[in-house]
Amino acid sequence: MSRHDDIKLLRVNYLRGPNMWTYRPVLEVWLDLGKLEDFPSNLLPGFNDRLTHQLPALIEHHCGVGERGGFMQRLTEGTWMGHVLEHVVIELLNLSGMPTGFGQTRSTSATGVYRMVFRARDEQVARAALAEGHALLMAAINAEAFDVSAAVARVRDKVDDCYLGPSTAAIVAAATDRRIPHIRLNDGNLVQLGHGARQRRIWTAETDMTSAIAEGIARDKDLTKSLLKSVGVPVPEGQAVKNADEAWEAAQDLGLPVVVKPSDGNHGRGVTLDLKREADVRAAFELAERNGSEVLVERNIPGNEHRLLVVGGSVVAAARGDEAWITGDGKHTVVQLVDQQINTDPRRGLTEDFPLNRIDVPEDAVILLDLQRQDLTPDAVPATGQRVLIQRNGNVAIDCTAQVHPEVAHVVSLAARTIGLDIAGVDLVSEDISRPLSETGGAIVEVNAGPGLLMHLKPAEGMPQPVGQAIIDHLFAEDENGRIPIVGVTASAGGQHITRLVAWLLHLNGRHVGLACNDGLFLGTRRVEKKPSARWDAAHRLLMNRGVDAVVVQNSAATILTDGLAYDRCQVGVVTDTAALGQLDEHDIRTHDQLFKVLRTQIDVVLSDGAAVLNAADPQLVEMAELCDGEVVFYALDSDALAAHRDKGGRAVFLQGGAAVLAQGASETSGANIEALMKRFAAAGQATDAATLLAAVATAWALNISPELISAGLDTFVPELAQ
Repeated sequence: MSRHDDIKLLRVNYLRGPNMWTYRPVLEVWLDLGKLEDFPSNLLPGFNDRLTHQLPALIEHHCGVGERGGFMQRLTEGTWMGHVLEHVVIELLNLSGMPTGFGQTRSTSATGVYRMVFRARDEQVARAALAEGHALLMAAINAEAFDVSAAVARVRDKVDDCYLGPSTAAIVAAATDRRIPHIRLNDGNLVQLGHGARQRRIWTAETDMTSAIAEGIARDKDLTKSLLKSVGVPVPEGQAVKNADEAWEAAQDLGLPVVVKPSDGNHGRGVTLDLKREADVRAAFELAERNGSEVLVERNIPGNEHRLLVVGGSVVAAARGDEAWITGDGKHTVVQLVDQQINTDPRRGLTEDFPLNRIDVPEDAVILLDLQRQDLTPDAVPATGQRVLIQRNGNVAIDCTAQVHPEVAHVVSLAARTIGLDIAGVDLVSEDISRPLSETGGAIVEVNAGPGLLMHLKPAEGMPQPVGQAIIDHLFAEDENGRIPIVGVTASAGGQHITRLVAWLLHLNGRHVGLACNDGLFLGTRRVEKKPSARWDAAHRLLMNRGVDAVVVQNSAATILTDGLAYDRCQVGVVTDTAALGQLDEHDIRTHDQLFKVLRTQIDVVLSDGAAVLNAADPQLVEMAELCDGEVVFYALDSDALAAHRDKGGRAVFLQGGAAVLAQGASETSGANIEALMKRFAAAGQATDAATLLAAVATAWALNISPELISAGLDTFVPELAQ
């Protein structure tokens, strides 16, 4: 058959916040199928078989049918290639370890042109999956070869490069479970939890409460031991040494066996255990010296190494290490036996997806030294039945949280508090963690800042522990969610007047307000940028600012279509009109129903304890009220919908005698001189109307600002002179 031309990707746009498709970030792709518009899946001979051979898990996709095999049914009946590409990209993301369940494909007003979207936690990963999915689909269409495994590997590499590490991801997931918003602050693992003045920050398992002094102490193992010993925490005897001669002298003074390690190393690098011979001590000194600035010699504590995680003064998880051995067969080398007997364990691998590390004998200096102590080399062939110790304490990845004795937990918690760490990984050695250290002769050997969480999240044996939840509960009280009041105003005209007035009223109400609108970017009453700031990035900057405890944002239908909203949820969402139709042709928004889907985004994100403020003079906006999770406040100069809303006990704002009337049910409160403020706007050379000012009054009332303060605020608001 003749080759079909590639599907053209006309436009690729990352919607970073809630949008017309979903609450979450998505990649929106505009596709031109070209002549493939005439070839749905059932009209391409052999296409369905080729595609499902490449991606057999497509059988699991429900699609619009709502059950397993739904997408396969659509393929058989005939579906267009834009829809197929959606599912191919989603499946590649699934195979790459970033499960993605959401996708949609819709036709546009242009024949053969579609908008396809899919959930995108990270823009670069999404773009990589799109490129691979596009190539795979065209290969299946044209019966060409395609290496799916290589494509998945490339996407997985991008995931590893761009996505949060497992420890940070677990904390962020726990925050999401508690409806705490998050913002990623760099390409790594620095994450803001919450907004504005109520935010907290984490960097992997460190928090903004983690003391720099405590971190410095934890890096100095000798100082750590000294402080712990002073408060009665058992630690191994030891001393710092400057050379191999001193190391051997110290070993003899302490009594063999001993441990030699760097004073400021981490991850167990350069640590050699159970040393009994002079040659081994000297070799261990050289190894430790290469991995730290100073070398310690300590009395060897019998038992297994354990890692206990302390969060906010409490032990929340514990894991145990174990020895790794091989048994000789008289035929294979040590390296070969390690690969056969240890590395074949499916729990071992090179990435963080595996709870146990793959052992690379030639590259691990500690293993090489242990082999040397057993008079072996990596290429030696152990005799049949000969047991060879490879690792004295391998990955600490066997969960033992339930076994921790209360006395052990107390001592470990005391150790973390003594160093001053709010989150700490405490390493101790004991033969039995279910008994007090005083009975087993166990001791604490290290206290670590910024501990890894993977061993507790994905243990090689035992139950995973909810350590992310423990850290979130440490950072936020049970009744806290890190949120500040956010007001989102979506208007085609007058939005800057509404947002300026609302920000002024919040200021009078004692709030430190950030405002992003067409008049600029404001912190309190100070304008920090003059250029129009009704943009995603400007609003996002306010959410990151620790100095604000309320944010007001002006949006438009165009900004929602281009970027999405800058916030995941808001306290008050305002929609004033549906007059943007005719201004959104580049987005292919040409009907009132399409515009409704865009504008409803602002109402969809209102919190359950928040409110939507809607113009009751517009019938479409009255219909939008039922979409709000919270309260609805209507405003209008006059509308039958106001009376019906009040009959149900709802709140409404209307104009009477030049003043705003705040009504709920049968009660009415008059105030806020709208007519006088309109005259001040006119005198300043700015045109506004009464409905716009009523929207501001209704928004302030929805924020529970008192009618008296609203009235005083409008009387004292001074419009700027028009430029």
